[in-house]
Amino acid sequence: MKPVIIVSGKNGQLGKELRDIASSYSNFDFIFFDKNELNIADKSSLQNIFQKYIPAFFINCAAYTAVDKAEAEKENAYSINAEAVGNIAKQCYQYKTKLIHISTDYVFDGNGKQPYKVDDITNPVNYYGYTKLEGERLALENNADTIIIRTSWVYSKYGNNFVKTMLRLMNERSAINVVNDQLGSPTYAKDLAEAIIEIVNNQYSVNNIQSPGIYHFSNKEIISWFDFAVAVKEIKQLDCIVNPIPTSAYPTPAKRPSYSAFDTSKIAGTFNINLKNWKASLQECLAQL
Repeated sequence: MKPVIIVSGKNGQLGKELRDIASSYSNFDFIFFDKNELNIADKSSLQNIFQKYIPAFFINCAAYTAVDKAEAEKENAYSINAEAVGNIAKQCYQYKTKLIHISTDYVFDGNGKQPYKVDDITNPVNYYGYTKLEGERLALENNADTIIIRTSWVYSKYGNNFVKTMLRLMNERSAINVVNDQLGSPTYAKDLAEAIIEIVNNQYSVNNIQSPGIYHFSNKEIISWFDFAVAVKEIKQLDCIVNPIPTSAYPTPAKRPSYSAFDTSKIAGTFNINLKNWKASLQECLAQL
């Protein structure tokens, strides 16, 4: 029998990218669930899934991701991003399942000046970030063998994201405003999906290397959201004018970290993952849009 890999959140950006590449890895039996098929906040649903499939891996792509809404919908955000993750980790511990959980750059406050390392002090500035940090804590508390991958500025040909929003606005308007004082690194969800499968292969090798803990993943180089938007415009050769504005000119219910770039050396070195340049990955994604 092939090792079973369960993936939650199959309709999200990362979940769909994993679905696209899963067929290339016939040595595993991938089973994908959306929130209707597997409500990760429901303990009994989780127990039933683990009992039925006894998975070798559980890749948790499910999350409450509405950053601004989380300020008001605190109970729901905490239930999905924190409590549920703790319960998944408990099941993984019981069934000796390897948990790979996806977290976020929003666990940091953005006051840093250099790319954040995995052991840098966390201090989320919004409730979404707080719930994701709690999810990390509960995952490791309930299963020390967990792998947590923090990522940032995720985009894809799927779902709602910055790149697709910029394309739409640039086709609708003659000029748009984009903040230029928030710095970070984009993550093409397809690149992250491939990295996750590389980690799975690594963990399931003959040597069965155990490398739990926290990792950072993004594409290479640090840019602003304004730089990101300008690149979309230039690659697609659009006429829209892109104006840089400060964050103060675009207030949101949830505060954003002003700096959230990652030091990705740990994930690259531990799992021999080749991290791509952000613009090359953006070009690849835009070619499919």
